[in-house]
Amino acid sequence: MSKEEQGFIEVICGPMFAGKTEALIKRSQQAEKLNKNILSFKPRIDNRYSSKEEIVSHNRNTIPAILIDKSRDILAFVTDKTDLIIIDEAQFLDHDIVAIVDYLANRNIQVILSGLDLDFKRKPFGPMPYLLALADIVTKLTAICAVSGKPATKTQRLINGKPAKKSDPIILVGSKENHEPRSRQHHELLDVDKTIIEFKN
Repeated sequence: MSKEEQGFIEVICGPMFAGKTEALIKRSQQAEKLNKNILSFKPRIDNRYSSKEEIVSHNRNTIPAILIDKSRDILAFVTDKTDLIIIDEAQFLDHDIVAIVDYLANRNIQVILSGLDLDFKRKPFGPMPYLLALADIVTKLTAICAVSGKPATKTQRLINGKPAKKSDPIILVGSKENHEPRSRQHHELLDVDKTIIEFKN
């Protein structure tokens, strides 16, 4: 396939512990075997497993990555030889990422991103809904509910072992110590009755 036919956007999404970063790393490794010119990025804020220039999965598999503070930082590294761009934890990026990945795909560059589609309040997270709408390919993964063992599509935040409140900050970089996957039935917010419709004013 010629480079002119290759531009696309793929988004890998789902709750925490669904294997999103692992899938992203596998995509990168497959492309590397095909001698693709790859650029990998992750937001600097994601320092759960490493503050180094690398993408790290929960299983501690890694690939080298460039740390970025804002989406526009990506453009400084892109050249005419770039075939594939990998972006982890896209939910932490600003909304410029939407226009940037569209531009890159239109330049016949493959772009694969991973991120949480929902925050701990079960609301669309950052730029993710726009990226999902724009994507040519969407891969939605599930985890295993920590309560029921059934498929989990939500991320439960725990503060001192108890469900977080709706008023808690959206971003809390962490892992198993304060997050776990939950099914819809077992996801909780301490101060919200999810059987009541919340209309926006």
